[in-house]
Amino acid sequence: MPQTIGETKYRWIEPILDKNISIRGMTKVCPFSERTLKYWLSKYKKDGIEGLENRSKRPKTSPRETSIRNKERIIKLRKRTNLCAQKLHWRLKKEGLDIPVRTIGKIIKKEGLVRKYRTRKLKYKYIKVPLTKGELVEIDVKFVPDLIRDRRYYQFTAIDCASRWRYLKIYEECSNCSSVDFLEELICVSPFRIRSIKTDNGSNFTNRYNGTYRTRDLSPTKLHSLDVCCAKYNIIHYLIDPGKPAQNGKVERSHRSDQESFYDKGRFRSLRELERKLKLWNNEYNNLEHCSLDGLTPNEFLRLG
Repeated sequence: MPQTIGETKYRWIEPILDKNISIRGMTKVCPFSERTLKYWLSKYKKDGIEGLENRSKRPKTSPRETSIRNKERIIKLRKRTNLCAQKLHWRLKKEGLDIPVRTIGKIIKKEGLVRKYRTRKLKYKYIKVPLTKGELVEIDVKFVPDLIRDRRYYQFTAIDCASRWRYLKIYEECSNCSSVDFLEELICVSPFRIRSIKTDNGSNFTNRYNGTYRTRDLSPTKLHSLDVCCAKYNIIHYLIDPGKPAQNGKVERSHRSDQESFYDKGRFRSLRELERKLKLWNNEYNNLEHCSLDGLTPNEFLRLG
């Protein structure tokens, strides 16, 4: 007895292949038409008995399929900006192309343009506390990767936790004076009032771990100059726990964007060139869509807020 659909069809065309009966004669004793028998014969001669198996009748194309022009636009934008599918959706929507996020994700994955993780990422459920602009600003320092004329420079970064608005400045040294100067300039240029800042435990931000605390009562022998500046402008200074950079996650994530989208793509011959291009990059960052802002840019969030 035949076990598959292909074997069942072969039972009907086998006498025709052996020339024991004609096709027209077979139509008189089988429930199939002459056209069907001819089709089975052609499939058997081309692919063997496997060609007689039933195949999906699903159409090869869909009337709602994304056009080639839109696919090329998605791929080109992904290669140029390296944005995720959600941000590409928001960017294209501003251009008049309303393409679903899942469709964009499938297109860039098919082209091999997605990041490949070796281990499965753990997803944590965080409790998001709603913040207002200027309520908490994270500040950190990033080494400029390459030496410029045999000198090391430092990038001071401040990012608002509510709006993701950011300010950058280059300094020749990572010192207390640089930290105070950066905070004072940040207060002048920020479009909102800064009520508190959060930093790591570096010696340019605090005296807590550089020997200025008494071991008897853990009180500082001398206030840090940044704390003095914060008290002058009525700003609260928070410190993260030692060895927990994730508590300063927003500024750390922005440093990764700086490395991938700015420093890895250019070389700088002078300090003036670095400062000029960094200013342009910071303006571009403040006009990028953010998932945490539901597709708004930091500047748009500040205008609406």
